[in-house]
Amino acid sequence: MAFDGIRARLGAIIGGFDAAQSHRRLRGFRASRAHVNTLIAGAGETITARARWLARNNGYASGAVEAFASNVVGDGIKPSSSIANAAQKEALQKLWLAWTDEADAEGLTDFYGLQRRAARELFLAGEVFLRLRPRRPDDGLSVPLHLQMLPSEMLPMDLNRELPGSGSIRQGIEFDGIGRRVAYHLLRRHPGDMTDPGLVGETVRVPASEIVHVLDPVEAGQLRGVSRFAPAIVKLFTLDLYDDAELERKKTAAMFAMFITSPAPETPLEPAEEDLEVEPGQVVRLDPGEDVSTPATPDSGSTYEPFQYRTLLQIAAALGIPYPYLTGDAARGNFSNTRVALLDFRRRVSAIQHSVIVHQLCRPVWQRWLDLAVLSGVVDLPGYDRDRQTYQSVSWLPTRWDWVDPMKDASAEILQIEAGLKSRSQAISERGYDAEQVDREIAAERKREAALGLDFRRPGSPAQGPKDKAAVGGADANDGKNDNEDRVADPDDDTEDDAREDL
Repeated sequence: MAFDGIRARLGAIIGGFDAAQSHRRLRGFRASRAHVNTLIAGAGETITARARWLARNNGYASGAVEAFASNVVGDGIKPSSSIANAAQKEALQKLWLAWTDEADAEGLTDFYGLQRRAARELFLAGEVFLRLRPRRPDDGLSVPLHLQMLPSEMLPMDLNRELPGSGSIRQGIEFDGIGRRVAYHLLRRHPGDMTDPGLVGETVRVPASEIVHVLDPVEAGQLRGVSRFAPAIVKLFTLDLYDDAELERKKTAAMFAMFITSPAPETPLEPAEEDLEVEPGQVVRLDPGEDVSTPATPDSGSTYEPFQYRTLLQIAAALGIPYPYLTGDAARGNFSNTRVALLDFRRRVSAIQHSVIVHQLCRPVWQRWLDLAVLSGVVDLPGYDRDRQTYQSVSWLPTRWDWVDPMKDASAEILQIEAGLKSRSQAISERGYDAEQVDREIAAERKREAALGLDFRRPGSPAQGPKDKAAVGGADANDGKNDNEDRVADPDDDTEDDAREDL
């Protein structure tokens, strides 16, 4: 503390940065110098508990969680294998599609549902764990692998100790001498689940190779995640209290229709008459001396909505969710402003998709799944042990975002393809589909249409080739021109040769 005082006085003398001064405006601003791991260890569990409470009881918080999960995952971030052999790739994609329905160890959803749940937990608690659980070949799975989702509370935050040798356990994570994660010490039951008897506080050591730890660290050296609600919890809760108080005030005021004032009774303890019920159009006779007055119903005032709007803007900024997504209020702002906000939000979401969900969740699951598929003999990939990296190469395709005016976006995309600014494969990948699979489906449709004498392509569209456009362009209008062109172009036409012989 003495050193801090000396440093503060030295800073006051030297000056330079007003933000480091301790004058009147910043006298109460005492920022902690503790590392983020220390702060999370002391407050992480409380923040997560409050975030979960808000998500259960506050409409804005619940909407923010759903908006984040639906934009980060959507229908699912799906793989497209980079194997060059088309037959092997198609067989692998079919096997993956069959396994996704069996991925959840609880049997409640598929792999893409687990992605969505992981995104929800990432927003609520800042982290989530998935345990890779290999199964026996006779368990009836297409690939013997299950995924078990574990909430952040399953890894005790207060488990810290040194291990014999050079290892240590920090916040439930075991590290070796050079800082690599080697194991997770997970609780056998959720500490807050009173329906699960026994095993209270008992932990089990699980190798790090069997755990997928998904988190989005915000500081260097951060071990555990922190809820995205942390900057917004105070405002969300106090705004909820303010709204409840305002509603209660209006409800109380609405209970009184009128007041009847009477002179003092002769007998003070005389019981009062029953309440008077008033109906529309009713004529009421009053006793002499009685008077009727109506209460002045309190209004919310002209500042209520602007105050709500500004507070919700601050909450939206703290959560990183656009205001319309947070509140469902699409009336404010024009199309251009809304589009700018969505573009910024989608850039953030795209970064989370690739640096967190794909890198930390999808890739490890794909690698373990493919290893077990080959080891169990479900799929045959010659030379897999020698060329494992090539076989495991994969692209992950998020769900494409739709715009309010998709026709303009589609037209712009067609112009980019025709100008050579992007390829069809890139355009299809951006929509969340595999280009080779789409091409195979289009070829199969064209073959089926030709067999049935059908053609659903719009005349003049880029999907039609030159021959198709000429056929649709109308033969009657160009009969003479086409006939002349055919005479010149047809080498078997001997009309010109006969004329030359006559000369």
